[in-house]
Amino acid sequence: MRFGIIGAGPIGSIISKKLVKNGHDVKIADARGIKRLEGKELAGTAVLAENAIKDIAVLIISLPIKALPSIRNIIDQVGEEVIIVDTSNYYPFRDGKIEEIENGMVESVWVSNQLGRPLIKAFNNLLAYTLEHEGKSGDSSERLAMAVAGDNQSQKQVVMDIVSDLGFDAVDSGSLSDSWRHQPGTPAYCTELTKNDLTEALKKANKDNAPLLRDKVMERFAELFAQKREFSHKDIVNINREIYNS
Repeated sequence: MRFGIIGAGPIGSIISKKLVKNGHDVKIADARGIKRLEGKELAGTAVLAENAIKDIAVLIISLPIKALPSIRNIIDQVGEEVIIVDTSNYYPFRDGKIEEIENGMVESVWVSNQLGRPLIKAFNNLLAYTLEHEGKSGDSSERLAMAVAGDNQSQKQVVMDIVSDLGFDAVDSGSLSDSWRHQPGTPAYCTELTKNDLTEALKKANKDNAPLLRDKVMERFAELFAQKREFSHKDIVNINREIYNS
């Protein structure tokens, strides 16, 4: 399958590496220009963002949510048949406050409005370390799961198959409007759950509490940084589990 990826940060780069390893054709771009990719160890072919969208079946966008409106002109050129995947998460301290999201709009619905295209939401509820190191074969009873949301069932199934190909069980989390159930601050977000547990976590999500819990986690990490305390990947997962399930 032919993929384009816009965004060469941790998530985009890891997805690219795993797709290439599995035999897929991948073009990867930085929205700020190809020079940003110089010196980076990347799988796939480094291209301009304008070229990442050509002759592909799936476009994966892995950018900070605040940067997404800046690529609208590129997305306008993407073929209607191309599946577009949004991996973003909203963090006000990084992205600045986005009024519509602050007032309750689902993050990926806002992104879809900004880009003027239907989206599939995926790859947002696993940490980069998890995505890179914790994938397992399909027959593993300890396989971790990833939530996938979208309004087009056939496109969503394609993405769910890709998720499985990369080593994770895919859980259909509903429509794009339902994707708030795996936004930051929910029990499904970066807590490393198996398929059954993720399915239950999605049901437990509380839309009103999620922003408060998201910020509470960030405050905990800020305290640890201020104290210069070291913490591991597993510590991050455990903090998320503790607070997002409170």
